[in-house]
Amino acid sequence: MLPKSARTILLRLHLWLALTFGSVFVALGLTGSIISWMPELDRALNPALFNTVHQTHQAEPFRAEMAQTALDALTANPAYGRPRQLMLPASTADVITAWYPTRSASGKSAFSQDWSRQVMLDPVTLEVKGERNWGQYGISGRLLIPTLYHLHRYVLLGEIGKTVIAVSGIMLMLMSLIGLFLWLPKPNWKALRQALTVNLAATPAAINFRLHRMLGFFALPVLLLLGFSGAYFNQPQWILPVVGKVLPVTQTRKPGDANVPPGQHITAVQAMLIAQGVFPHARISRLGLPSGSATVYEIRLRQPQEMHSGDGASRVSVDAGSGRIFRVADPLQGQAGDRFLAWLFPLHSGIAFGITGRIFISCFGLVPLILMLTGWRMWRKRK
Repeated sequence: MLPKSARTILLRLHLWLALTFGSVFVALGLTGSIISWMPELDRALNPALFNTVHQTHQAEPFRAEMAQTALDALTANPAYGRPRQLMLPASTADVITAWYPTRSASGKSAFSQDWSRQVMLDPVTLEVKGERNWGQYGISGRLLIPTLYHLHRYVLLGEIGKTVIAVSGIMLMLMSLIGLFLWLPKPNWKALRQALTVNLAATPAAINFRLHRMLGFFALPVLLLLGFSGAYFNQPQWILPVVGKVLPVTQTRKPGDANVPPGQHITAVQAMLIAQGVFPHARISRLGLPSGSATVYEIRLRQPQEMHSGDGASRVSVDAGSGRIFRVADPLQGQAGDRFLAWLFPLHSGIAFGITGRIFISCFGLVPLILMLTGWRMWRKRK
């Protein structure tokens, strides 16, 4: 048990953190519950964008040559031109998504959200299935899921939203740890049992209090994880020095501004095959194309053993002029800090544990709402 004076201070701090950031925590929890199923919901709402001529039972594995063919077709089409990035499917049952350079929706400011033009392409027929502006907000079928994603990631505030979410993540960790100290029962079995259970025969106020106390205790590890990972995703420069004090982290370096003579670029398929040589059993999921002074192909892959499902977290940077491998990021072989950071997104999203993990995270998204409601009732009762 805490001294009474310390407990009073912590109670007030816990309360003011809840009043200040509680609505953000609730919004993040509810949107997180939904976007745990973002690919499935997006496809269900937009079959015209994502359906291809090859259904699942007819599909074949996607090959690097298909990416080159799609890139050539888009580049030759004046309506589209050369994209900045291609998101590549695992098989021909899914579309290729081409991303075009971002632009500000309403003038560049700290609160504006950049848009990216997404063009969906059938990998077999090369038919353009449709397009949309990623970053444009709306409630239509095409914009609803991206809007919920941006609400969860940036609270619809653009670059400023990253700071808001990062600060909120740190405050969530602080608030959770304060809650742990407030939870500490007297050192006897009866008090411990009361702190870990809810007596449904008690008064409504007592049920509300013990539910808040018990749920907060059992949710603590996940709340700490979500707060820490949310801060890292949005402001990694705040978190990396902290992790580096505890675990070794590889210092990343950016490619130089090399001058590649006209006509001396290796092709996209050549770059992909070079990356595939680094990770022979991996699937290529993204192809970032050279642009301006960035004279490298940025290739993302997923190795079968990775915890990060979907696009994976393995990366290879290939010099567009010489074909030299500039940088390799292997989440399975990096230093301890690298592996720890690579685990954060799979754990944050639940995909580390497959469908079970996603269901858990989806249900856990209701916890901030329950804690907010029960805490609000306790506050109102005291007032």
